[in-house]
Amino acid sequence: MLLIAAGGGLWAWSSRAPADDAAGATAGHHGGGPAQAVSAAPVRRQDVRVMVAAIGSMAASNTAVVRAQVSGVLQSLNFREGQQVEAGQPIAQIDPRAFAAAAQQADGALARDKAQLAGAQVDLLRYRDLFSKDAIPKQQLDTQEALVHQLEGTTQVDEAALATARLQLTYARVVAPISGRAGLKQADLGNLVQPGDPNGIVSITQTRPITLTFAVPAVNVTALMQQLRGKQAIPVEVWDSAGRQRLAVGRVDTLDNAIDASTDTIRVKALFANDDDALFPNQAVSVRLQLDVLKDALVVPQAAVQRGAKGFYVYALGPDQTVSVRPVVQGAVDGDQVAVTGPLEAGEQVVVDGVDRLHEGSKVDVIGGADPAANPAAATTGDHPHRHAKASPASGTASPN
Repeated sequence: MLLIAAGGGLWAWSSRAPADDAAGATAGHHGGGPAQAVSAAPVRRQDVRVMVAAIGSMAASNTAVVRAQVSGVLQSLNFREGQQVEAGQPIAQIDPRAFAAAAQQADGALARDKAQLAGAQVDLLRYRDLFSKDAIPKQQLDTQEALVHQLEGTTQVDEAALATARLQLTYARVVAPISGRAGLKQADLGNLVQPGDPNGIVSITQTRPITLTFAVPAVNVTALMQQLRGKQAIPVEVWDSAGRQRLAVGRVDTLDNAIDASTDTIRVKALFANDDDALFPNQAVSVRLQLDVLKDALVVPQAAVQRGAKGFYVYALGPDQTVSVRPVVQGAVDGDQVAVTGPLEAGEQVVVDGVDRLHEGSKVDVIGGADPAANPAAATTGDHPHRHAKASPASGTASPN
């Protein structure tokens, strides 16, 4: 009987132990378990730029292919490849001897015909005097007058020929038609250059200033036109194609005269001083156009905003080291910061790392802060341009809802 009683007690204890373990696990899941390690950042109030992201291509303000205007042997090149040249600066020298000889020949022909004209004019005065005395017939006087007019025409032709020869001589000295950056040479010393050469001697691109052309959604036309009419400078940033380094900051110059119906976009032209030659023609860049600035907006790090079945939300950190879910409406994205509206206050902490293990009421242990606003360089250089379109992917405009 004692053995039977002991066996029954052992069976009752073993069947009760799993239920106790399950109850303890459930209690730990609802807040009694270990705290989750997370990183947090403060909610702030600050100005937020409303940006539009795009892809653009740089273009030279003007481009000129320097070609020889006369045929001849290239004697010298008076520039360095890649050098900034000024309009009127000598670029190359073509052998001028043939053109100098032609100019001298034209000058001699003009001098000869001028002497003949002077003699004919003296004879004409004499014939007029003789005709007044009835010493010669009228026909002889008329012939002399015609000869004088003929020689006057000949001298005019000679003067034009001399001017042409001198012009050809000046063409032997090739000068830059515009100011800009010289490219790679297309002809070598001793080459015979001609006006019909397709590549010319060198090409010059005017890159100070340089232009940028890109397209933005047509929904932004009204805002852009209002600022342009008000003479307001509309900032434009260009970044490298990877979106890691900002290359330059310029301003919008003008808009195209029509919207592209096939893409519902409008082309925008911007100008950049480019004094440091950081931008090159045909360079593909990422573009960030600043449409507006939201004053004193409530902002959180972009990493804190999560998306669920009911929309966007953040995990706010309470004083008891637990988190609560706060629904928010996402607005404009500026760098790593995003403007939000919702039940948040400036100074509160929101979770930015470790959110995948959280739920309403989870206990957390903040092990590190993530405050991009305290390091503007990190918030700027780490940003990717395509993030600006997150708020409104249909239009490509990061505007507040």
